[in-house]
Order: sequence, then C-alpha cells, then structure tokens
Amino acid sequence: MILFTLLALFFAAIVLTRRLRAPLALAAVALFWLLAAGWLSAPLLDWAQWGTQSVAPPTFAARTVIVMLGGGTDYNDAHKLVPKDDALIRIATSADIYSACKRTGASCDVVISGGNPQRHEASEADNYLPYLLQKQVPRADIVLENRSHTTYENARNVAALLQDKRYDALILVTSAYQMPRALLDFHRFGLTPHPVVSNTRRASLGVLPRYDNLVNADLALHELIGIAQFHVYRLLGWF
Repeated sequence: MILFTLLALFFAAIVLTRRLRAPLALAAVALFWLLAAGWLSAPLLDWAQWGTQSVAPPTFAARTVIVMLGGGTDYNDAHKLVPKDDALIRIATSADIYSACKRTGASCDVVISGGNPQRHEASEADNYLPYLLQKQVPRADIVLENRSHTTYENARNVAALLQDKRYDALILVTSAYQMPRALLDFHRFGLTPHPVVSNTRRASLGVLPRYDNLVNADLALHELIGIAQFHVYRLLGWF
C-alpha cells in the first residue's frame, strides 16, 4: 500500500508538472527498479529487522505466556480463508515453544493476537486457532484476542488481558520485520516480553524485477514508518 501511494504521487506529479515530467518519470522508473530488483529492498529490510537475530533463546518459568501476533489472512485457490505464509511460520514457532515449555512442567498459555483489519470473514485469531489445535496445543491453553487491528492495539489489548493474570515469563513471537516496533509498543504498556523471531525475510538481488522484493520493501517501509510514528506520538504526548 505504501509503494502504491508513492507510485500514485509520482503519477500525479508527472501529470501536474510539464517541465519535470521526463526527470520525474525517469526517477520513478529507477526507484521502482531498484526496489523490485532488490538493491533498495535489501537495505530497507536490514534496517527494519536490525538487532532481531542476536537474542538468546527463551527461558520458561512456572507460569509462562506466549503471545503470537497476527500476520494476516488470505484466500487460497479454493476460496478458503487461510493464514498468510508468515502467519503459518508464527503458528509453527509458537507451537514449538509451547511444546518446549510444557516439557519443563510449566503452566503454558498461548495468546493469539489479531483482529480483522483486512475485513475478511473471520479475524486472524479465530482463523489461526484450528492450525494451533492441529499442532497439539490444547484449546484450554489458548486465549484469543481478536479485536486488534494494529501492532499498537496488539500490545494494548494483550496488556489488558494480562492485567489480572499471574505469569512469570512472557514470550513474544512474530516475524523479524515486525519485532522492533512490537517491542516498542509492548514496552509502552509496561510489558517486557522475551522476543522470539519466527522468520526473517531476505531480498533477492538481481537485474530482473521481482514481485517479492516489492512486497518486502512495502513491509519494511510500513514498519519503519510505524517506528517513526511511535516516537513522534510519544514526543507529542499522544502515546
């Protein structure tokens, strides 16, 4: 969506300015080629995912809560609503952590946090639930938070859920590109979870444009703008 907006701005500028049409068109082509070929997408991803790979494995306590952030839903070829690829990896990672937690004899809960920002037929949390059940996580140990639409709301709503819940260890599971902003938001609500990165995205460098590189660039820009917005709002006293 960010790249689409940028393209629309370029188009509007090209239409409205006669003298600068040629250089603006050239700049737009060059920029989007650099993004699609990976040469700009790679540093954007590295920036968004900076510092996420140097975290020690989680430790479990007597009462452990594992929070998994939603990663979107999509319709497959059979028009069935399913988790997006990143979300599937987060589900698998959360299930693995839950299994490791239970092997220690601890009490372990998994909170799935994700509403319905895409306005599909079900929220992310409700859609992910069967997949977590298939991975042998009991329904009694799963808590659904299905109202949040943003990372900030993820943190706010999870903090409200945990307000009256006793726990000794808190673990946060999400993709590398979302983790820095998620930690900022969770810290804002007094939560200090141990981060566990489910997956890291990489750009493919080359000459030919690739759609995946544009997706990666858009994700990275979304997170970087979100981090900048967080700090601006904090300065203004809105957060």
